[in-house]
Amino acid sequence: MQTYVALLYSIILGEGRRVVMADLKAMAEDLGLTNVRTLVATGNLVFETEETSIAALERRLEAAFEKAFGKHVDIIVRGAEDWLSLAAGNPFPGESAEAGDQVAVRVMRKPAPVDAVAALQAYAAAHEKVLSVGGDIWVVFSRERPSSRLLAATSHKRLGIGTSRNWNTVRRLAEMVGG
Repeated sequence: MQTYVALLYSIILGEGRRVVMADLKAMAEDLGLTNVRTLVATGNLVFETEETSIAALERRLEAAFEKAFGKHVDIIVRGAEDWLSLAAGNPFPGESAEAGDQVAVRVMRKPAPVDAVAALQAYAAAHEKVLSVGGDIWVVFSRERPSSRLLAATSHKRLGIGTSRNWNTVRRLAEMVGG
């Protein structure tokens, strides 16, 4: 059995309707996934299944989600070892230790375009930072500027399919998969 992390892009189903984590867990168990766990109410799953391709898992989860909840949601899957590598590759350890909620990674389905970091720099405020590590985009958001332009710039349209998680969530998911 292999352990995987699945991240849902958005779990808002419509006006004021969110996915309940118990329902998401049940959906995953109905697919035959085992040892299914969730983390916070923002669409994070950890589970075990036979080793299979990431793309196949993503398709299965997305189809099951649409059937169960009536809406398509992009779901990004990483194997446990890849997740632990992502967490270990955090280029902003100092900032993460100080304010884990201000450091985020946009976990990409396919590596972000090579020129993405340069393009995002144009939206960064003075105290914000952007780096690409392994095709994922790491960002330090500024507390000085509560409405960052950088957040809006890290969209599907610019970067491709992906979803962001703050350092606190990345770290806790790493702990869940054995890191």
